[in-house]
Amino acid sequence: MQIAFKSDRGLNRAINQDYVSYFMNEAGQPLMIVCDGMGGHKAGDVASEMGVSHLGAAWKGSRFTNSEELSRWLIANIQRVNDLVFQKSLDYSDLDGMGTTLVAAAIVGKEIVFFFFCDSRAYVYRNYKLRQITEDHSLVNEFIKSGEITPEEAQHHPRKNILTRSLGVSRKLDIDIIAMPLVQGDLLLLCSDGLTNMMDDEEIAQMLKEWLPLEEKVLSLVDKANAAGGLDNITVLLADFTDREGEPLWRQERNQAPATKLSGISEAVGWQTFIWDTI
Repeated sequence: MQIAFKSDRGLNRAINQDYVSYFMNEAGQPLMIVCDGMGGHKAGDVASEMGVSHLGAAWKGSRFTNSEELSRWLIANIQRVNDLVFQKSLDYSDLDGMGTTLVAAAIVGKEIVFFFFCDSRAYVYRNYKLRQITEDHSLVNEFIKSGEITPEEAQHHPRKNILTRSLGVSRKLDIDIIAMPLVQGDLLLLCSDGLTNMMDDEEIAQMLKEWLPLEEKVLSLVDKANAAGGLDNITVLLADFTDREGEPLWRQERNQAPATKLSGISEAVGWQTFIWDTI
């Protein structure tokens, strides 16, 4: 596995409120996180850094045998981080109202577990096809699901930036969790909306198709988003799951076990599980 990432201020923002990193736990299992902060002055970058660093610090001392065990850990620890961010916004007036998106992925055995809220996204590129794993928690996405507007109309909707979930804005937190089999050669993309607002899925897929080192793919995506206007902070993380012998990317393994449906609920944190159907 290789991981590469970059966060860029973009061309239209005074500061970068995105934050990105990855962490390894005691069992050598990786956790990759992207947060996109929100709030006036420097509040947004405080929230995003807290989201990544506190969750990552807790991850370092963990180890898991399956996705259900991981999900229980996520529920407890994301709620704890949410409470920390929320309390800090109450303690300091200049941080009032701060919050952050979060999209993350962790590997346990032969499964990859995604967890997310807001509009930062996770994609998997497999067999030359790009598929969005996450669902935007935004007002315009609710309009799309209800049939009020089309996805094309949503791109320029005046209420496009209104989010329906975020970390740190209240005590209650809803989070979605998805578990799916990890296929040899998968290419994982985590990103903030500074990328997806500037590039459509077809453009992103074309960039991922290029036979370039992983770091260059990351830089190319950021550069392309800036060339399209760079209206927001841009964060891109790529993880390449190719075996040590250098098997070709996107080699399909047909006999993968189906995605595991997780079960359980937390009073403080509501979560849902979706099933990945084989491409």
